[in-house]
Amino acid sequence: MKATPTRMKFGERVRELREKAGLSQEELGFQAGLHRTYIGSIERGEQNVSIDNIHKITKALKISLSELSKSI
Repeated sequence: MKATPTRMKFGERVRELREKAGLSQEELGFQAGLHRTYIGSIERGEQNVSIDNIHKITKALKISLSELSKSI
């Protein structure tokens, strides 16, 4: 799927928070119950992420949805 500006911003925010948490893509994927390649494609803005998967990511990062959506 082609990256869009909104998905790019979202992916950049996921990457920023993942790195801040000291997690690799593989570790985040494991904790969220998602595949590491899916995390990578989110971070590249290639995925239109479902609300269910956004919830999994926020729980794995131990942050709120509002924290994830800051600056998007």
